[in-house]
Amino acid sequence: MSPRQITVLGECVADAFTEPASTPNELALRVLPGGGPANTAVALARLGSTARLLARLSDDVFGRLFRTHLEESNVDLSYAVAAAEPSTLAVAELDAHGQAAYSFHAQNTADWQWTSAELAEADLSGTSCLHTGSLALVQQPGAVAVEDLLARASAQVTISIDPNVRPLLVRTEVYRARLTRWCRLADVLRLSEDDLRLLLPGTLPEQACDIWHTAGARLVVITRGADGVLASLDGERVEVPAVATRIVDTVGAGDSFTAGLLHHLNARGLLDGRLTDLRLNDVEDACRFAARVAALTCSVAGPNPPWQHQLEHLATADEA
Repeated sequence: MSPRQITVLGECVADAFTEPASTPNELALRVLPGGGPANTAVALARLGSTARLLARLSDDVFGRLFRTHLEESNVDLSYAVAAAEPSTLAVAELDAHGQAAYSFHAQNTADWQWTSAELAEADLSGTSCLHTGSLALVQQPGAVAVEDLLARASAQVTISIDPNVRPLLVRTEVYRARLTRWCRLADVLRLSEDDLRLLLPGTLPEQACDIWHTAGARLVVITRGADGVLASLDGERVEVPAVATRIVDTVGAGDSFTAGLLHHLNARGLLDGRLTDLRLNDVEDACRFAARVAALTCSVAGPNPPWQHQLEHLATADEA
Protein backbone atom coordinates (compact mmCIF):
# COMPACT_ATOMS: atom_id res chain seq x y z
CA MET A 1 0.00 0.00 0.00
CA SER A 2 1.40 3.41 -0.96
CA PRO A 3 2.05 5.97 1.82
CA ARG A 4 -0.77 8.32 2.69
CA GLN A 5 -0.42 12.03 2.02
CA ILE A 6 1.15 14.63 4.26
CA THR A 7 -0.87 17.81 4.72
CA VAL A 8 0.90 21.06 5.52
CA LEU A 9 -0.93 24.09 6.90
CA GLY A 10 0.51 27.58 6.87
CA GLU A 11 1.80 30.61 5.09
CA CYS A 12 3.32 31.47 1.74
CA VAL A 13 5.69 34.43 2.01
CA ALA A 14 7.36 36.41 -0.76
CA ASP A 15 11.06 36.39 0.19
CA ALA A 16 12.68 39.51 -1.26
CA PHE A 17 16.49 39.39 -1.29
CA THR A 18 18.50 42.58 -1.64
CA GLU A 19 20.82 42.89 -4.62
CA PRO A 20 23.12 45.67 -5.90
CA ALA A 21 21.27 48.10 -8.14
CA SER A 22 22.67 49.50 -11.38
CA THR A 23 21.61 53.05 -10.44
CA PRO A 24 22.93 54.93 -7.39
CA ASN A 25 20.53 55.37 -4.45
CA GLU A 26 18.37 52.47 -5.52
CA LEU A 27 17.85 49.01 -4.07
CA ALA A 28 17.09 46.00 -6.24
CA LEU A 29 15.06 43.10 -4.87
CA ARG A 30 14.90 39.55 -6.17
CA VAL A 31 11.67 37.92 -5.02
CA LEU A 32 11.41 34.16 -4.47
CA PRO A 33 8.40 32.20 -3.22
CA GLY A 34 8.95 31.17 0.40
CA GLY A 35 7.35 30.82 3.82
CA GLY A 36 8.22 27.95 6.15
CA PRO A 37 5.12 25.77 5.62
CA ALA A 38 5.10 26.38 1.86
CA ASN A 39 8.81 25.49 1.68
CA THR A 40 8.10 22.27 3.58
CA ALA A 41 5.25 21.32 1.26
CA VAL A 42 7.42 21.96 -1.82
CA ALA A 43 10.28 19.89 -0.42
CA LEU A 44 7.92 17.01 0.45
CA ALA A 45 6.41 16.97 -3.03
CA ARG A 46 9.79 17.16 -4.75
CA LEU A 47 10.99 14.21 -2.69
CA GLY A 48 8.07 12.18 -3.97
CA SER A 49 5.56 12.50 -1.12
CA THR A 50 1.94 13.24 -1.87
CA ALA A 51 1.84 16.68 -0.27
CA ARG A 52 -1.15 18.97 0.15
CA LEU A 53 -0.87 22.60 1.28
CA LEU A 54 -3.68 24.31 3.14
CA ALA A 55 -2.93 27.95 2.37
CA ARG A 56 -4.74 31.21 1.75
CA LEU A 57 -3.47 32.44 -1.62
CA SER A 58 -3.96 36.01 -2.74
CA ASP A 59 -4.54 36.86 -6.40
CA ASP A 60 -1.90 39.58 -6.32
CA VAL A 61 1.44 39.28 -8.16
CA PHE A 62 3.01 37.36 -5.27
CA GLY A 63 0.04 35.04 -4.86
CA ARG A 64 0.21 34.09 -8.53
CA LEU A 65 3.94 33.44 -8.10
CA PHE A 66 3.21 31.14 -5.13
CA ARG A 67 0.56 29.19 -7.00
CA THR A 68 2.76 28.60 -10.05
CA HIS A 69 5.73 27.57 -7.89
CA LEU A 70 3.65 25.17 -5.79
CA GLU A 71 1.89 23.57 -8.74
CA GLU A 72 5.14 23.12 -10.67
CA SER A 73 6.55 21.34 -7.60
CA ASN A 74 3.53 18.96 -7.60
CA VAL A 75 1.96 20.33 -4.40
CA ASP A 76 -1.78 19.62 -4.13
CA LEU A 77 -3.66 22.92 -3.79
CA SER A 78 -7.16 21.47 -3.93
CA TYR A 79 -8.00 22.91 -0.50
CA ALA A 80 -6.21 26.24 -0.89
CA VAL A 81 -8.42 29.26 -0.24
CA ALA A 82 -8.64 32.11 -2.77
CA ALA A 83 -8.00 35.09 -0.48
CA ALA A 84 -9.00 38.71 -1.01
CA GLU A 85 -6.20 40.04 1.21
CA PRO A 86 -2.67 40.81 -0.08
CA SER A 87 0.29 38.41 0.23
CA THR A 88 2.87 38.58 3.00
CA LEU A 89 6.28 40.05 2.07
CA ALA A 90 9.58 39.47 3.88
CA VAL A 91 12.75 41.37 3.00
CA ALA A 92 15.83 39.24 3.70
CA GLU A 93 19.39 40.38 4.25
CA LEU A 94 22.11 37.70 4.15
CA ASP A 95 25.23 37.88 6.32
CA ALA A 96 28.67 36.58 5.37
CA HIS A 97 27.66 33.03 6.39
CA GLY A 98 24.47 32.97 4.32
CA GLN A 99 22.21 33.42 7.36
CA ALA A 100 19.15 35.56 6.68
CA ALA A 101 17.68 38.32 8.83
CA TYR A 102 14.12 39.26 7.90
CA SER A 103 11.88 42.29 8.11
CA PHE A 104 8.22 41.46 7.57
CA HIS A 105 5.39 43.32 5.87
CA ALA A 106 2.57 41.21 7.20
CA GLN A 107 -0.21 43.34 8.66
CA ASN A 108 -3.68 42.11 7.66
CA THR A 109 -2.30 39.85 4.94
CA ALA A 110 -3.93 36.72 3.53
CA ASP A 111 -2.01 34.12 5.54
CA TRP A 112 -3.44 34.97 8.97
CA GLN A 113 -7.16 35.26 8.20
CA TRP A 114 -8.14 31.60 8.57
CA THR A 115 -11.68 30.94 9.77
CA SER A 116 -13.04 27.77 11.32
CA ALA A 117 -15.43 27.45 8.37
CA GLU A 118 -12.56 27.49 5.87
CA LEU A 119 -10.59 24.83 7.74
CA ALA A 120 -13.69 22.68 8.24
CA GLU A 121 -13.72 22.19 4.47
CA ALA A 122 -10.38 20.33 4.58
CA ASP A 123 -10.72 16.55 4.31
CA LEU A 124 -7.95 14.83 6.31
CA SER A 125 -9.22 11.27 5.78
CA GLY A 126 -6.32 10.44 3.44
CA THR A 127 -3.70 12.18 5.57
CA SER A 128 -1.12 10.42 7.72
CA CYS A 129 0.48 13.59 9.13
CA LEU A 130 -0.59 17.20 9.55
CA HIS A 131 2.37 19.58 9.76
CA THR A 132 2.20 23.25 10.70
CA GLY A 133 4.03 25.92 12.63
CA SER A 134 5.82 29.19 12.07
CA LEU A 135 3.58 32.23 12.02
CA ALA A 136 0.33 30.38 11.27
CA LEU A 137 0.18 29.25 14.90
CA VAL A 138 0.69 32.68 16.45
CA GLN A 139 -0.68 35.32 14.07
CA GLN A 140 -4.25 36.37 14.84
CA PRO A 141 -7.05 36.12 13.99
CA GLY A 142 -6.38 32.78 12.26
CA ALA A 143 -4.15 31.14 14.89
CA VAL A 144 -7.10 30.08 17.04
CA ALA A 145 -8.77 28.31 14.11
CA VAL A 146 -5.49 26.57 13.22
CA GLU A 147 -5.01 25.34 16.79
CA ASP A 148 -8.60 24.08 16.89
CA LEU A 149 -7.96 22.06 13.72
CA LEU A 150 -4.86 20.50 15.27
CA ALA A 151 -6.85 19.51 18.35
CA ARG A 152 -9.53 17.84 16.22
CA ALA A 153 -7.03 16.14 13.90
CA SER A 154 -4.76 14.83 16.66
CA ALA A 155 -7.11 11.92 17.31
CA GLN A 156 -6.58 10.53 13.80
CA VAL A 157 -3.26 11.77 12.34
CA THR A 158 0.32 12.44 13.43
CA ILE A 159 0.78 16.10 14.33
CA SER A 160 4.09 17.78 13.49
CA ILE A 161 4.96 21.31 14.64
CA ASP A 162 7.89 23.61 13.83
CA PRO A 163 7.66 26.79 15.98
CA ASN A 164 10.12 28.72 13.73
CA VAL A 165 10.19 31.67 16.14
CA ARG A 166 10.09 35.13 14.49
CA PRO A 167 10.63 37.62 17.35
CA LEU A 168 10.66 40.67 15.04
CA LEU A 169 7.06 39.97 14.09
CA VAL A 170 5.63 38.19 17.13
CA ARG A 171 6.96 38.57 20.68
CA THR A 172 8.84 35.50 21.92
CA GLU A 173 6.59 35.44 25.00
CA VAL A 174 3.67 34.52 22.74
CA TYR A 175 5.47 31.39 21.55
CA ARG A 176 6.54 30.48 25.10
CA ALA A 177 2.99 30.85 26.40
CA ARG A 178 1.61 28.46 23.79
CA LEU A 179 4.40 25.93 23.43
CA THR A 180 3.21 23.67 26.25
CA ARG A 181 -0.21 23.47 24.62
CA TRP A 182 1.39 22.68 21.25
CA CYS A 183 3.40 19.87 22.84
CA ARG A 184 0.17 18.31 24.11
CA LEU A 185 -1.02 18.22 20.51
CA ALA A 186 2.26 17.37 18.78
CA ASP A 187 3.82 13.98 18.14
CA VAL A 188 6.81 15.58 16.38
CA LEU A 189 8.42 18.85 17.49
CA ARG A 190 11.19 20.07 15.18
CA LEU A 191 13.01 23.28 15.97
CA SER A 192 16.36 24.98 15.49
CA GLU A 193 19.02 25.86 18.03
CA ASP A 194 18.05 29.52 17.52
CA ASP A 195 14.46 28.64 18.47
CA LEU A 196 15.78 26.85 21.56
CA ARG A 197 17.81 29.87 22.67
CA LEU A 198 14.75 32.10 22.34
CA LEU A 199 12.23 29.73 23.93
CA LEU A 200 14.36 28.36 26.79
CA PRO A 201 17.39 30.65 27.22
CA GLY A 202 20.35 28.96 28.89
CA THR A 203 18.80 25.48 28.70
CA LEU A 204 20.86 22.58 27.37
CA PRO A 205 19.30 20.81 24.37
CA GLU A 206 18.96 17.53 26.31
CA GLN A 207 17.15 19.31 29.14
CA ALA A 208 14.87 21.05 26.65
CA CYS A 209 13.98 17.69 25.10
CA ASP A 210 12.96 16.35 28.50
CA ILE A 211 10.84 19.43 29.19
CA TRP A 212 9.00 19.03 25.91
CA HIS A 213 8.59 15.27 26.36
CA THR A 214 6.99 15.92 29.74
CA ALA A 215 4.64 18.39 28.04
CA GLY A 216 3.57 15.68 25.57
CA ALA A 217 5.77 15.60 22.45
CA ARG A 218 7.07 12.07 21.72
CA LEU A 219 9.76 13.00 19.17
CA VAL A 220 11.82 16.16 19.59
CA VAL A 221 14.38 17.05 16.93
CA ILE A 222 16.75 20.02 17.35
CA THR A 223 18.78 21.06 14.30
CA ARG A 224 22.08 22.74 15.14
CA GLY A 225 23.55 23.83 11.82
CA ALA A 226 27.11 22.61 11.32
CA ASP A 227 26.90 20.76 14.66
CA GLY A 228 24.33 18.36 13.30
CA VAL A 229 21.10 17.13 14.85
CA LEU A 230 19.96 15.99 18.28
CA ALA A 231 16.88 13.76 18.21
CA SER A 232 15.08 12.47 21.28
CA LEU A 233 12.33 9.84 21.24
CA ASP A 234 10.65 9.56 24.63
CA GLY A 235 14.02 10.45 26.21
CA GLU A 236 16.18 8.09 24.13
CA ARG A 237 18.67 10.24 22.23
CA VAL A 238 20.74 10.08 19.09
CA GLU A 239 23.04 12.63 17.46
CA VAL A 240 23.44 12.82 13.68
CA PRO A 241 26.24 14.84 12.03
CA ALA A 242 25.58 17.54 9.47
CA VAL A 243 26.38 16.80 5.84
CA ALA A 244 29.31 18.84 4.56
CA THR A 245 28.39 21.13 1.68
CA ARG A 246 29.31 24.42 0.04
CA ILE A 247 26.88 26.87 1.61
CA VAL A 248 25.33 29.51 -0.63
CA ASP A 249 22.73 30.43 1.99
CA THR A 250 20.72 28.64 4.68
CA VAL A 251 17.29 29.94 3.64
CA GLY A 252 14.76 27.12 3.82
CA ALA A 253 17.25 24.58 5.22
CA GLY A 254 15.20 23.86 8.34
CA ASP A 255 12.02 23.48 6.31
CA SER A 256 13.79 21.05 3.97
CA PHE A 257 15.08 19.08 6.96
CA THR A 258 11.55 18.77 8.33
CA ALA A 259 10.30 17.62 4.94
CA GLY A 260 13.07 15.03 4.67
CA LEU A 261 12.31 13.72 8.16
CA LEU A 262 8.56 13.38 7.54
CA HIS A 263 9.01 12.01 4.02
CA HIS A 264 11.38 9.28 5.21
CA LEU A 265 9.15 8.24 8.10
CA ASN A 266 6.00 8.31 5.96
CA ALA A 267 7.56 6.24 3.17
CA ARG A 268 8.21 3.52 5.74
CA GLY A 269 4.69 3.60 7.13
CA LEU A 270 5.78 5.08 10.46
CA LEU A 271 3.51 8.11 10.46
CA ASP A 272 -0.23 8.05 11.20
CA GLY A 273 -1.42 8.28 14.77
CA ARG A 274 0.76 8.38 17.85
CA LEU A 275 4.02 6.96 16.38
CA THR A 276 3.55 3.72 18.32
CA ASP A 277 5.79 1.72 15.95
CA LEU A 278 8.60 4.29 15.84
CA ARG A 279 12.02 3.25 17.19
CA LEU A 280 15.22 5.24 17.75
CA ASN A 281 17.03 3.62 14.82
CA ASP A 282 14.12 4.73 12.57
CA VAL A 283 14.60 8.28 13.84
CA GLU A 284 18.34 8.15 13.21
CA ASP A 285 17.85 6.93 9.63
CA ALA A 286 15.26 9.64 8.98
CA CYS A 287 17.52 12.37 10.41
CA ARG A 288 20.44 11.23 8.23
CA PHE A 289 18.23 11.42 5.17
CA ALA A 290 16.85 14.81 6.22
CA ALA A 291 20.37 16.17 6.75
CA ARG A 292 21.20 15.35 3.13
CA VAL A 293 18.07 17.16 1.95
CA ALA A 294 18.96 20.23 4.03
CA ALA A 295 22.56 20.21 2.74
CA LEU A 296 21.39 20.30 -0.86
CA THR A 297 19.07 23.20 -0.05
CA CYS A 298 22.00 25.13 1.47
CA SER A 299 24.05 24.58 -1.69
CA VAL A 300 21.74 26.75 -3.83
CA ALA A 301 20.30 30.24 -3.46
CA GLY A 302 17.00 30.77 -1.67
CA PRO A 303 14.39 28.26 -0.49
CA ASN A 304 14.91 25.82 -3.36
CA PRO A 305 14.76 22.24 -2.03
CA PRO A 306 16.05 19.33 -4.11
CA TRP A 307 14.08 16.97 -6.31
CA GLN A 308 14.22 13.25 -5.63
CA HIS A 309 16.53 12.60 -8.61
CA GLN A 310 19.04 15.15 -7.29
CA LEU A 311 19.15 13.34 -3.97
CA GLU A 312 19.67 10.03 -5.73
CA HIS A 313 22.55 11.58 -7.70
CA LEU A 314 24.14 12.77 -4.43
CA ALA A 315 23.86 9.26 -2.95
CA THR A 316 25.52 7.75 -6.05
CA ALA A 317 28.34 10.31 -5.87
CA ASP A 318 28.88 9.53 -2.17
CA GLU A 319 29.17 5.83 -2.90
CA ALA A 320 31.65 6.31 -5.78
